[in-house]
Amino acid sequence: MSSERANFGSKLGIILATAGSAVGLGNIWRFPYMTGQNGGAIFIVIYLICVLLLGIPCMVSEFIIGRHGAANTARAYSNLSNGTPWKWVGFLGVLTGFLITGYYTVVSGWCLQYIYASVVGQLKGDPAYISQYFSEFSSDPFRPIFWTVVMMLVAHLVIIRGVRGGIERTSKLLMPTLFILLLVIVVASCMLPDAGKGISFLLKPDFSKLDRGVFLGALGQSFYSLSLAMGCVCTYASYYSRQTNLLKSAVQVSVVDSFVAVLAGLMIFPAAFSVGVTPDAGSSLIFITLPNVFNQAFSAVPWLGTVVSLMFYALLSLAALTSLMSLHEASTSFFFEELKISRSRGALIVTVSTCIIGAFCSLSLGAVDYLTFGEKTLFDWFDYVTGQIFLPIGGLLTCLFLGWYVPKQLVHDEFTNWGTVSRKLFPLFLFLIRFVCPLCIAAIMLHQFNII
Repeated sequence: MSSERANFGSKLGIILATAGSAVGLGNIWRFPYMTGQNGGAIFIVIYLICVLLLGIPCMVSEFIIGRHGAANTARAYSNLSNGTPWKWVGFLGVLTGFLITGYYTVVSGWCLQYIYASVVGQLKGDPAYISQYFSEFSSDPFRPIFWTVVMMLVAHLVIIRGVRGGIERTSKLLMPTLFILLLVIVVASCMLPDAGKGISFLLKPDFSKLDRGVFLGALGQSFYSLSLAMGCVCTYASYYSRQTNLLKSAVQVSVVDSFVAVLAGLMIFPAAFSVGVTPDAGSSLIFITLPNVFNQAFSAVPWLGTVVSLMFYALLSLAALTSLMSLHEASTSFFFEELKISRSRGALIVTVSTCIIGAFCSLSLGAVDYLTFGEKTLFDWFDYVTGQIFLPIGGLLTCLFLGWYVPKQLVHDEFTNWGTVSRKLFPLFLFLIRFVCPLCIAAIMLHQFNII
């Protein structure tokens, strides 16, 4: 089967596509506000350590399972499980990615709306107006759904073109564009008056702010930022060649992902500090706080504020799209391989069904009342169940599966590319997967439920 399976065409394509899967709203939206709420530079230091000890080993684990299985995530786990219940870990990954796609595309659609709003000048006004603008838009019964469908159709058009012609080619275009936009906004932000305070906040660690919450928050962010346990990484690895150095690829992807996250902080916090906005604005940072920041920071040159705002939301949309492509592909590959249908039909199933999920998630945010359960909207429930239950459980089970069930020799062969890559780090990798990563993920779960 592996000889007939599509593959990425180049090492650059592998890195950009997989990095694109990891780089998303988690880097440019979640990472900055998590950094702001957890002490700035000290959070970044702990985050990078967690990427090294948790993120990279977990990513290599999914690479091994995906490449060896040479199939969609569910079948890849099944191929290694020999009919045991371990196969359901793969199905959990596919389900998690599918459900995340449904509500993630709603937020992705918001980014498109804000591009439009920047162009037509709808984001100019005082803080109360900006807050009301977001509230009215997100609770509108039609506009968010329209942008949700638009974003999914764009991802659909990429996926139906296949691995090389769609995912790889698009990633080679989108990722450099994303970096250029990011660097331009970083330069503009760092040149503002008093921007140095924001730079210092991000680059000078204050160890007095280090506590259990900072550590566990960094652990969780390192796990989610790399798109682990969603089926994406495992699916992309199924398109890797036997010559791909899995550890090197995981390190490269993690470096790109972390670099984007830190640059996102350098893009946001210097501008925020320059106008006196507190760094702990929380999840409202992107759609409520930042339009105010742009309005104030560039008040002397209003057209420049409009351009920066437009570039920022274009950047967000590109980051959202690269992640959405991988989420879409994880589900698409499952449907067309398991149902034995064409790629285009498998993609259509995913596009239509996730658009329906997205529509209901969007409507739950204020357009209707009957989609709220137990004081959580349907959107919040999707976020809660996937992010706080499915993802950590999937990650924990993957570590236990590869570390304790899959034959050690098989793991060794994949890790070393059948003896062609140095095995020096293999004992460390196995130790991390068997002991350190499960304990870290268990700590994340307990922290999320306020047990520790």
